[in-house]
Amino acid sequence: MKTIYLLRHAKSSWNDSGLSDFERPLNDRGLRTAPFMGEVMVRSGYVPSIIVSSPAKRAAATAELVRDIAGFNAEIRFDDRIYEASPNTLRTVVSELDDANDSALVVGHNPGIEGFIRYLTGKIEPMPTAALAVIELAIDSWNEIDADSGKVIQMIRPKDEIKNASS
Repeated sequence: MKTIYLLRHAKSSWNDSGLSDFERPLNDRGLRTAPFMGEVMVRSGYVPSIIVSSPAKRAAATAELVRDIAGFNAEIRFDDRIYEASPNTLRTVVSELDDANDSALVVGHNPGIEGFIRYLTGKIEPMPTAALAVIELAIDSWNEIDADSGKVIQMIRPKDEIKNASS
């Protein structure tokens, strides 16, 4: 049994039209939400063994803020293939993980993240920025990852969590 956490990057800034999509940083909301999601992960007992992230500036910053606020000891590995990845590319990236890791956090982008959830579970789950999908995989080795090998354990969307925390 393996667990994969799929996290869409936090909200990014469109303020500088001179920046490429790859270089867009997090905006103020993203800078607040990424650490908040790290806190939510810790409270929920979701601790990844490894973090694999898109190297795009907004995804890398999300991965680093989540790890730092949560205090995860997990290494962050940046993989160029995650930027603009299809579900099949994400499957390939995950299939190459070391089996010593029982869980992995993948930080990426839409539409790939939503497509990967559907590929793994058969479920359509909206993934707004900084949303987290927790998926339990019925596999013993990452290279066994395949269509319908997963089950959604929990969907955590920042707006819902903030609403619940304030009520």
